[in-house]
Amino acid sequence: MTPRWVDAILSSRITEFAARVLLTFPFWGSGLAKLLDFSGGMAEMRQFGLEPAWLYNSLTIIVQLGGSALVIAGRRTWLGAGALGIFTALTIPIVHAFWRLEGERAIAAFHTAGEHVGMIGALVLVSILSLRAGSAASAGDIGQDRPLHPKIMLPR
Repeated sequence: MTPRWVDAILSSRITEFAARVLLTFPFWGSGLAKLLDFSGGMAEMRQFGLEPAWLYNSLTIIVQLGGSALVIAGRRTWLGAGALGIFTALTIPIVHAFWRLEGERAIAAFHTAGEHVGMIGALVLVSILSLRAGSAASAGDIGQDRPLHPKIMLPR
C-alpha cells in the first residue's frame, strides 16, 4: 500500500506540472538557447551537416518549444510528446552515431543515445498517462487531456 503522504504528493497537480516542466527541460532549454543565440544554433546545425542551417535551426526551435508547451500545458500531450520523441529519435543517427565512432567518443555517444531512448520512453509514458487522465475526467472523451491549470488553456 502506498503511504498517504506519497499518494498526496503524486496526486498533486503541482507535482504533475513540475514533472512535465522537468521532463521537457532539455527541449525548452535547448530551444530557448537556439532562439536567443540564433547564429550559435545555426553553427550547431552546420556542424552536423544540416543545411540550410537557418531552416533546420528554425524547425528545431519550433519543435522543441512547441512540443514542450503542449506537454507542459497538458493539452494535446500526445502531439507535443510525439513531436519531441521523433525529434529525439532522429538525433541519434544524425548527432550520436556511436557505431561510426571509436574509443571514448563512441562510448560517450552510446551513453547519450541510451539516454535519448529513455527520454523517448518517458515521452510515451506521459502521453499514456495524459490519455488515461483525460478519459477518466471526461468519462469517455478519449484523447482529450485535461489542462493542468485553468489559466493554462491552449486551443484544441
